[in-house]
Amino acid sequence: MNVLITGGASGLGEAITRLIASKPEFKIYFTYANSKDRALKIEENFSNVTSIKCDFNVDEEVNRLVDSLPNLDIDILINNAYNGQFLDSYFHKTNENDFLGSFRVNILPTIKITQASISIFRKKKFGKIITVLTAALVNNPPIGSSIYVANKAYLMQLSKIWATENIKFNICANTVSPAFMLTKFTESIDDRIVEQIVATHPLKRLLTTNEVAESVLFLINSNQHVNGIDLLINSGVNIK
Repeated sequence: MNVLITGGASGLGEAITRLIASKPEFKIYFTYANSKDRALKIEENFSNVTSIKCDFNVDEEVNRLVDSLPNLDIDILINNAYNGQFLDSYFHKTNENDFLGSFRVNILPTIKITQASISIFRKKKFGKIITVLTAALVNNPPIGSSIYVANKAYLMQLSKIWATENIKFNICANTVSPAFMLTKFTESIDDRIVEQIVATHPLKRLLTTNEVAESVLFLINSNQHVNGIDLLINSGVNIK
């Protein structure tokens, strides 16, 4: 099966790419923006992977990827790429242009890529879409995360639409919502805050990218009855 992973060269994306690439039955295509060296290293480690330069800030690169999708003949799309910061400023201090700018370089590219993928899946009468979200959609969101969480909420609702509209074409759309992880994306967060998160965590440790990658692989391998769900990975902190 052919898999496309956006943002697959660093952080969680790299963990997903490496785990799936370890399964020889998959052919992996993954995009990267600025992590060329890491992308090349992944290609060196696995014979069944191909990297594609696609910066969501550059419309030409996004359009080039979209145009190439029919030739890639993908069966599975993993929407993982995110362009921006986890934490920014308080909502009341956030300029409307910041919301618009983030929407343009995160949501619109994801929409374009997913639309093109669904067209391929409908012809095949098969396909899977897995979108990476955040547990902050269920838990109390961190202060300063309004842009990030709003983008993820938008994708959550879109994923439900993708599932609903394409059931009869044997297409599944699911999401994964992981709790806080230490990656390059979150490295700017104060160490004291990280220590507090660990101290209040039920398992007294943070979630790892490899653990989330295993959850993505679970959705890849699940049957078509697993559709329209959000796989929440937060150690049950929201159990009531």
